Amino acid sequence: MSHHRFSRSEFLALTRLLAGSALLAPVVSHAAAPAKPQASKPAPAPPNRAEVDAIRRACRGSVTGTIAPDPAAELIAIGEWMRRQGAGSDFYGQGEMVESFEKKLATLLGFPAGCYMPTGTMAQLIALRIYADARGNRNVGLHPSSHHVLHEDSSHIVLHQLRDVILSPWTRPLLARDVQHSPDPLGTVSVELPVRWLGGQLQTWEQLQELKSTCREKNVKLHMDGARLWECQPFYDRPLADICRGFDSVYVSLYKRIGALSGAMLVGSEDFIREARLWRHRHGGNLYHHYPYVASAAMRLDGAIAGLPALFRRTKALSEALAADPRLTVQPRPIQTNMFRVYVRGDAQSFSLRSLAQAKESRIWLGGFAPTRVPGIIDTELEVTEGLNDLTDAEILRAYRRLLDEAT
Repeated sequence: MSHHRFSRSEFLALTRLLAGSALLAPVVSHAAAPAKPQASKPAPAPPNRAEVDAIRRACRGSVTGTIAPDPAAELIAIGEWMRRQGAGSDFYGQGEMVESFEKKLATLLGFPAGCYMPTGTMAQLIALRIYADARGNRNVGLHPSSHHVLHEDSSHIVLHQLRDVILSPWTRPLLARDVQHSPDPLGTVSVELPVRWLGGQLQTWEQLQELKSTCREKNVKLHMDGARLWECQPFYDRPLADICRGFDSVYVSLYKRIGALSGAMLVGSEDFIREARLWRHRHGGNLYHHYPYVASAAMRLDGAIAGLPALFRRTKALSEALAADPRLTVQPRPIQTNMFRVYVRGDAQSFSLRSLAQAKESRIWLGGFAPTRVPGIIDTELEVTEGLNDLTDAEILRAYRRLLDEAT
């Protein structure tokens, strides 16, 4: 997360989020005498992107998601899968493999139709634009950490003249009462499930149903930013179609969790998807061939979803083990998906460099750290995936403790 975007309200939000944790307790020094000054050494130059990537690829496992496969081997695997399936090409999205995958995902999520999109940003812009035109209302209700707000260079405003209406505080997911008390009339509400910047937090099932019914009663279109929808299923313990029921449209990522080369799927009614295809063309997103991206998702989809319950159980155990160290604060607790955030006192750059040095020695990738809205407190995002299959929880804990010990 880029610290230059942090506002005063965001700073106060995280302060409340961490209230009562050891991180906000005053630091008490027990040193009998000041340390002797040491001669300063010139700081080594930080590694470049290629060096960092090489270190990560050499690791035995990663706590920040699966380590990317060798690109050449990936393309070979896609081609071999297509040959086994007898899958053919497509032309501008028209082809049996692409169309059948669109139908499969739409059915899985409980909708009549789906449309492959080259990016999630495009998918969601299209959904919001369709609703704004249909309703004659360009106000979109959002969480302050929404992807639309933080990561799209205001594309929904610049390209489609939409208007943010921030409904909820940073510290919790968006709820029905936020829609009810909106400061402006809403045409659409976009809800992220789960909320990434809250460590994968979710509404309770009852809260989610109340949000759906409130939007329906107020005649507000409800869209789901389901980039990580797959990870919600073990928490709710219901079919994905039940989770999606009550939303007017849903976007899911095909590279987050699924592991495809790229791409996304937008699902909704047949009329909605028909219009979405037109807008995909207008956005320049109707690629001459979709099949390499779709095949890379289709060959992994079933296995990726089937593995989530086990990852959820492991994430529970690992997060609680890390939380037992008083130097760390885990959010949320208990975890709700296979991702969470860890907060610690320190300097982001020095922690990141120590993490990188440790990765070279232990071949365990702990990832980088970033400044938070509270000075002196940094955080990192953990995602438990198959990328940890070759590591035990005990090894991961030792790596974190060594990182913390070196910081003191």
